[in-house]
Formats: sequence, structure tokens, C-alpha cells
Amino acid sequence: MNFWDWALAAYARPGAAEACLELQDSHRQSIPYLLWALWAADSQRALPTEALRAGALLAAQWEAAAVGPLRAARRGLKPPAEGVPDAVRQALRAEVKALELKAEQVLINALEALAPAPSGAATDRGERLAAAVDAWSFPAPAVALERLVQALV
Repeated sequence: MNFWDWALAAYARPGAAEACLELQDSHRQSIPYLLWALWAADSQRALPTEALRAGALLAAQWEAAAVGPLRAARRGLKPPAEGVPDAVRQALRAEVKALELKAEQVLINALEALAPAPSGAATDRGERLAAAVDAWSFPAPAVALERLVQALV
């Protein structure tokens, strides 16, 4: 299964969205990057430290250039704005949300391209996620990472 389809299915699992949003909003994690590490583990793709670092750099740059600004714009459009019809604001917010999702898909496709072919070697999800966070710029508590792993079981 390609990474995009896997990510959509994973995010739809009960508790996954909440676990992802906690990691994103409270611990400055890149959800596409973390899901990439889990997808690679599930599809038996080795991600050595160099690959995790390359994925982290790619995710950080794309989050700063595209995903983050679009997310901020979408969130900024959530409360009503005086003088702007609510239907107009909501329609614009929906368009920005669609662009944010498209930007995440671009990142997901780019991350998938970094992953090697499956090797057949099983990898523990928790260990892979911890290794990915180690390569990322910001730490995340083990309990928050475990919530994500458990939501995807």
C-alpha cells in the first residue's frame, strides 16, 4: 500500500487523529513525518539514521514553507470576523483546508520517495517512532508516542 493511502487509513482509526493533533500542537511534531516512519515499519522498509534525518529535514522545510502557513491561515479563519459574511469566511476556510491537505500530500509523496524498497525485516513500531523523534528537532514524550502507536493497532 502506498504511503498516502496508508496515512489516510491510519488517521481515520479511532483515537489516531487526537494522538496526532496532540503530538503536532503540544510537542511540535510533523505528523506526516511520524506517519512515514510508522508506514515504513509496517511495510518492512529500513530507515537508517541517515534516512530519518533526511526525512526530518524535508518535513521541517516543507512544514515551514507550506503546511505550517496554510494551517495557520486555516486556524485564523475559524472564528467569525466582523464585517465578513460567515458563509464567505467558511468557504474560504474550506479552500485553505483543501490546500493544506494538498501540501501534506506533497510532503507524503516526497517522503515516500525517500524510503527504500521493502527489505522483509520486521521493525517494532515504537522503536521506529522513537528513532524518528530522535532525528526530529523537538522531543516528544514517550506516552504521547505510545498513544499514537496504540491508536494504529
